Parts: sequence; structure tokens; C-alpha cells
Amino acid sequence: MGTGKTLRDTVHTMVAAAALLSVVGAQAACAQSNAQADALRELRQRPPQDEVIYFLLPDRFANGDPANDHGSYAPQRLVSGFDPTDPDFYHGGDLAGVIQRLDYIQGLGATAVWLAPIFRNKPVQTHGDYTGAAHHGYWITDFTAVDPHFGDEATMRALVDAAHARGMKVYLDIVANHTADVIRYRECPRNDCAYRNRADYPYTRKGGVDGAPINDGFDGRDFARLTRPDYAYTPYVPAGEENAKVPAWLNDPIRYHNRGESTFSGESGLDGDFAGLDDLLTEDPVVVQGMIDIFGGWIDRYGIDGYRIDTARHVNAAFWQAFIPAMKARAAAKGIPNFHIFGEVYDPDPAVTARFTRVDAYPAVLDFPFQKQATDVAAGKVGTDALARLFDADALYADGADTAAILPTFLGNHDMGRIGFFVKQANPEADDAELLARIELAHALMMFSRGVPTLYYGDEQGFAGAGGYGNSRQDMWPSRTPVYADETPVGGRQPAYSTNAPLYQAIAEMARLRAAEPALRRGRQIVRASGDKPGLFALSRLTDDGGEVLVLFNSSTAPVAAQVEVEPGSLRWQALRGDCGARSSAPASVAVRVPPLDYLVCKSVP
Repeated sequence: MGTGKTLRDTVHTMVAAAALLSVVGAQAACAQSNAQADALRELRQRPPQDEVIYFLLPDRFANGDPANDHGSYAPQRLVSGFDPTDPDFYHGGDLAGVIQRLDYIQGLGATAVWLAPIFRNKPVQTHGDYTGAAHHGYWITDFTAVDPHFGDEATMRALVDAAHARGMKVYLDIVANHTADVIRYRECPRNDCAYRNRADYPYTRKGGVDGAPINDGFDGRDFARLTRPDYAYTPYVPAGEENAKVPAWLNDPIRYHNRGESTFSGESGLDGDFAGLDDLLTEDPVVVQGMIDIFGGWIDRYGIDGYRIDTARHVNAAFWQAFIPAMKARAAAKGIPNFHIFGEVYDPDPAVTARFTRVDAYPAVLDFPFQKQATDVAAGKVGTDALARLFDADALYADGADTAAILPTFLGNHDMGRIGFFVKQANPEADDAELLARIELAHALMMFSRGVPTLYYGDEQGFAGAGGYGNSRQDMWPSRTPVYADETPVGGRQPAYSTNAPLYQAIAEMARLRAAEPALRRGRQIVRASGDKPGLFALSRLTDDGGEVLVLFNSSTAPVAAQVEVEPGSLRWQALRGDCGARSSAPASVAVRVPPLDYLVCKSVP
């Protein structure tokens, strides 16, 4: 009997201990869950200007899962689109690879990852004499699914969760202007129809003003009366592709402009097909609501933190006036108050880009004007007053300096080329040390002036490429594409994903400095000095409490010395980077000396 009691006591003790462990484990799990929720809330409270964005093409960044190299397609080159020796085909990078390399991205100082489109694409397309694959992601057929070359829904969710766990945001590149090339025209077997405008080919006549009446009563607003799409050409969907697109409404030719090839000017810039891509009739309420549902769904499902919107200038303003507020509202409902939306308006004129913040309702646009002027200044092509004029134009944006503060600034991209190429092109006789210094200077201009710095993947490894469309999409790993494999990066060839590459280390230093100094992220900007030749450019970033950070750049190959105006209360200085004088020469004036192709960062102290 005593033995039984001892046994029972032992069992009771074990049960009690297990229950205690269960409670402790549950409490620990709850605490971890609460900590994660708190971290996510903190991330979402960050304003856009606090970010450093890292833009990458998943296909070229890292191959984490070779099993999906062919997607879900047969392993023939012209079926799956996989050919790692061809710069225009898939190379195998995917979302799993991005997850594996988040350490590398975060180590560079990036706080947000912008992914080129990851939606299901038509793998291979032919247009005229060109055949290529959708490695870039802009030939979408299914707007609701991840392309199988890149992964699946679970991988996408894992990427967002992994990034958020690190305090990093995820931005998606989205497209509302067009889909993949599926629709054909009876009149053009080669799918190369010239653009037919609205005046000569109105919606209410078949094949031109002298054609038979169609779409009776259509006035450009009542789209229920637009029932026939053969006003300019006779569009059709080839056999076997009737259900190629998702959602299903995308398969009806009536939802497209069907006017032939864009010339990228005038009316055709809005209504024309880009290299055969099916141009959506974005005036149609069905299309407007359809796109709102599609991209609102991605916010709901994944908690995306922002959208870069492709081909923004090629869609009518009324579409954006409906779409953008809907995305902001969808994000706010998901607990994302600082959802960062910016459109691609490919133009170096701030009067053009600013229009999209005033008329089209864009909160921000990619700062192509900054790209032009910062690149030219760093390359030594123009005087530093080009930057002064650029920043003077900030008043053109919808909320002036407040809007300019959230414009993503950048130095190159997948369409135009890399900063390394631009600097080399402008300085064909320069040695590697000069090229490296100029590229670092360009990044400093971007990292410390107003706006949201946007790094293009591979620039930190010194990739330069040949410039122009498609020549700046190098593989981050040892490439099998000859034109990529043969390149010698600026700063020298390093092992793949090297954190010792000179530009990686230089950019990481800038990012650490920017993160440590609120003035460099949110401070009001004043241009202090510039000139009509390469040389000194100075700006101050001011905080509301009277703080000042002075940033000095020298775009010339000789040292510069000057007196620079500062705030009268900025009398003593701390060097954050470079050799800053300890005291001002007099109230409101400080002596500076900046080495060739270099920069200083100086902070006023009490």
C-alpha cells in the first residue's frame, strides 16, 4: 500500500510538472508572439523616408531551389524559357534564394526589398524577330498566383514573414497597364499592327469612320454599350489560349484597347500595345474594379508593405484616381498606415513626374530627374548646380518638399543600365580607382539627400554592364551567360555575395550613418553651395529641434576649399565622416575642405 501511494505521488508530481512546463511553454510562445506583433507594428509605423530600398530581379538574384528552374513547364528552352546562357531567358533565381540571402541584403543596410513582378507569366513570347522569356516578370497571365519559376504561395508567405521578422519591408512591382501578349488581330498575322487612333477609328464604327455602325450609344462612359472590339482591328484569342489569363474577365478582348502598336507618344502612349502586350482598357469600370480586387487581394493575403507601379504614365489618370486610394484604404484596413506607393514615370523632367502626384493621385513617383542629375554630377559631366536646380523643382510636387521626401531616388535600373556603366561611359580613360570613387560619390548623393535611397541589386558588387534595356540584369552567382561572366566589376571581381566588395562596404557605411542620424532621413533640406562646373556641392539637413547635419560633396578631381553658409546656431561640429573642422569660422559660416571625388558628413553639436 505504501508503494502504491509513492507511485501515485510520483505520477501526480510528474503530471503537475508537465502541466507547469506546458503553461511555461505557452507563456513563452505567447510572449514571442506578442514580441513579433510589436515588432511588426513598429515596422509599419516607419514612414517611407526611413527606408533604404533594395530592388532585385528574383530570376537573377539567387537560386534557392533548382527544382523550379523550369517552373511547371516541360524542360525545353522554348517551352519553359529556362536558358542560363541567354541574357533574355530565365536563369533560375527564385524567392527561396531571396530568403536565403536576406542576411546579405540587410547587411548592406537595406530595410525594404522591392521585388520585380513575381506573378505567373507567359514563359516565352515572340514579337517580330525577337524571342525571349519572361525572366523580368512583366508578361503576366495570372495576376493572382506566384510564377512557378519563382516558387509558390507558401514560399511567398515565407519570404514576407522572414523579412518582417528582421524588421524589413516587402514591396511588390505591379502592372495594371497590360497583360502578356495573347490577343491577335486578323489584319496582322505577324502581330505588328500600326496604331490606329480614336479619331480615325472611333469606337462606334467598324474599321474606321466609313465603317458600319457598332456599339450603339457608346459615349466613352457607358461601357455596357461597348460590346464589339472590332472598331480599329479585329481582335481574337488564338485556339488553346481562351482561358490563358486569370481572373477570367481578362480573357475577353472587349477589356482591351485593341488599337495596335504604341509609338510611345501622344494618344498611343495610353492606348497602344507595348511590343504586342495586350493593353488594358483602363477606362472601363470592370477593369478598374478588377485591378483593385487583384492587388487589394495581395495586401490582404500577404501584408505587403508597398507597391511600385509599372508604366504609370501609360494609364489614364482616372484609373489611378480610383485605384490608388483603394490600395491605401485596403492597406490601412490591414494595419499598414504607411503603405508606400510609387509609380514609374520614365522622364528626367520634374515638371512631368510631378504632374502624376498632382493629377493622377500618386503619393510618389520614381525620381528619374534625380537619377539623371546625380549620375551626371558624379560622372563629372555637368556642374553641381544641376542638383541645385533639381531640388528647386521640388515645389512642383503635390505637397512640395513633403512629397519630395518620399520619392524613391535611384542611380540606374533594369531598363536603362547601371551607375557603373554611366560613369564608365562618361570617363572612358579613368582607372578603376577613379571609377570606384565616382560611383561611391553617386551613392553618397543618393543616401544623404532628400528622398528614399533605392539600391539596384549588384551595384554593390561593382557590376556595370553594357547599358540599355536588358544589359544590366547580371546573375549574382557565377554566371553561365558569356556577356556577364566576362565582365570585370568596378573594384575587382569578388566571390559571389561578397560583403568585402569595396562598394558593398562603402554603401553599408553610408546606410549605417543614415540610420543613426534622423536628420539624414527626415531633415528639411537646404542647398548651401553649388557651381556651374564639377566641384563643391553642399546641403544641410535640419531638424525641428535646431539640429543640423552638413553634407559636402566634391565632384572634381582636385580638392576644394570654401566657406559654406550654415545655421547661425551651428558653431561646433562633430565629424561623422571625413575631416570636419571643429568650429565655425563665424556664426553662419564654416570653412570646409573636401578631398577629390569624396564627401564629408558633419554634425552640429551644442
